[in-house]
Amino acid sequence: MSLLEIKNATLKFGGVVAVNDLSFNVEEGEVYAIVGPNGAGKSTVFNLISRFYDPFAGSFTFDGRNLLDFKADGIADLGIARTFQNIELFEHATVLQNLLVGRHRHRRTTLIEEMLFTRRVRREEYKHRAAVEEVIDFLDLQPYRDKMIAGLPYGVRKVVELGRALSSNPRLLLLDEPASGLSVEETQDMRWWIDDIRKQMGITVLMVEHDMGLVSAVSDRVLALADGAKLAEGTPGEVQSNPAVIEAYLGAGAV
Repeated sequence: MSLLEIKNATLKFGGVVAVNDLSFNVEEGEVYAIVGPNGAGKSTVFNLISRFYDPFAGSFTFDGRNLLDFKADGIADLGIARTFQNIELFEHATVLQNLLVGRHRHRRTTLIEEMLFTRRVRREEYKHRAAVEEVIDFLDLQPYRDKMIAGLPYGVRKVVELGRALSSNPRLLLLDEPASGLSVEETQDMRWWIDDIRKQMGITVLMVEHDMGLVSAVSDRVLALADGAKLAEGTPGEVQSNPAVIEAYLGAGAV
């Protein structure tokens, strides 16, 4: 059984079909990338998995469980974390505090225990901080640990958002354009981190990305979309050389 299975997914906004009868599966332990021109429906697929949208039709299964049985606020508890195309961080909190937000799904204490700051709360706090410190070390965020998000460069913010997702200790990590806005050097760092996330942490990665250099470097399989429908699926080389994909990106004259 695949970790994530999507079958015949369809989403309509009025008369516009944003996702059109789309089926694919993501195997545990792989990096699977979704590519396509702007407006192809890539981020919409992420929003369907995250339960921000209800599909018009189709089935969504994660680790044998029906995702449609859950609301958006229950997806993290299943072991799915994500980053966003537009960075979503608490700007007037520190890097450490933002990463601690990612530990929310692991909290087991009650409100009364939190108010009284009981021994159990202190043990939990130590455990969560230790987990976050491991992520800070992994992503080389030590120089920014206690700095406010509002004063950080864009590239560092992208890494912090990745760190918050990792802090939840997910089984499936959704990366929405992780290299968007990054320099060549920062994109190279992102490449190594994605590779290590899969190999060292054992986390499955589903990624939307325009940078085909990054996609080719880290992906096991690639799905190409156009107008919400599947154009091609296979290895990065197979997809990049597919005539339908070339036409969607560059026009019919390029084929």
